[in-house]
Amino acid sequence: MTVQDTPTAGTTRHDDFAELYRRVSDAGLLRRRPLYYTCRSAALFAALALLLARFVTLGASWWQLCLAPLLALVLGQLALLGHDIAHRAVFADRRTTDLAGILLGNLVVGMSYGWWVADHNRHHAHPNREGHDPAADAVLFARTVEQARRTRGLRRLVARYQAELFFPLLSLQALGLVAATCLTLTRGTVRHPVLERTLAALHYALAAALLTAALSPLQALAFAALCGAVLGVYLGCIFAPNHKGMPMTDPDAERADYLRRQVLPSRNLKAGRFVHFLFGGLGYQIEHHLFPAMPVAALRPASRIVRAYCAEVGVPYCEAGLAASFRAIRGDLREVGRSVGVGPGRPARPAAGAASEAAPEIVPVPEPLPEPGVAR
Repeated sequence: MTVQDTPTAGTTRHDDFAELYRRVSDAGLLRRRPLYYTCRSAALFAALALLLARFVTLGASWWQLCLAPLLALVLGQLALLGHDIAHRAVFADRRTTDLAGILLGNLVVGMSYGWWVADHNRHHAHPNREGHDPAADAVLFARTVEQARRTRGLRRLVARYQAELFFPLLSLQALGLVAATCLTLTRGTVRHPVLERTLAALHYALAAALLTAALSPLQALAFAALCGAVLGVYLGCIFAPNHKGMPMTDPDAERADYLRRQVLPSRNLKAGRFVHFLFGGLGYQIEHHLFPAMPVAALRPASRIVRAYCAEVGVPYCEAGLAASFRAIRGDLREVGRSVGVGPGRPARPAAGAASEAAPEIVPVPEPLPEPGVAR
């Protein structure tokens, strides 16, 4: 799938985003929300403290497995808070942002903040472009026919049935984050390697000590596996609907203006407040990509302005319900998977687009792209 060029109506392309930015800024939606993030942080750390206290008091019991999914959800929410911090939605200065991000990412969640920032910068700069967007070149899923045909061995078999294996594969996401963290910190390819190594090592040492002190070895292994699997599925389900099953971006389309480059490969969720809370606001993916530093609390009102503006200038704005989004994703993965094993003389079926599978509602800032080393 390829992003198609979409003509504008009424304004020049150069001015499209500038006008949208002005409207959103005039509505006061770009200002930081310190009270919101203070309350959110306090609630999440209180929930984490309560879960850990209950874990310690419950002791060596298989009932501990009931706490594992809850801990995964809280860690996922803390990771989403770290996402907002990295985008400078919380703090204005880089030093405070980096320190808070490293403390939260490496020490609390156990994921390298520096690795994630570099990875996420590339995603925001080149959404859904193969070879440039890490999310479009994921190990677990083949997003294009070419990627599927390049697979070999077990990976090729997995690609063939990746639609059916979608949720089981998502359970490996947390393990992938741990592996990426270990590789990155071993190589020292981050801005603060000593601090990141120290805090990440402290995270895993404390986690191991807590598990082995409170549980039997088998219980500890089961708890860690269940928590990691739920965390992987949770994070995967948050990020998958944003771009999977949406058009891939080709080099010609990427030369388009910022507005189209960010809107066309992105999908918003049509859902209630509770779902958007679980998604950490990232169900408003279009607005997040246009205004990366916008606080989560402002994304919902911003979506009304962006949707109306995209309709005004003739830019498709994709929205779909949660179930429809996952149907689109699995349909796209299935079509790509079917290309595995197709000979050079037999044409593969084209990958399904989000418009046909999800039946999205089509209606349709920039901020400058982030400086190197800082997610935006």
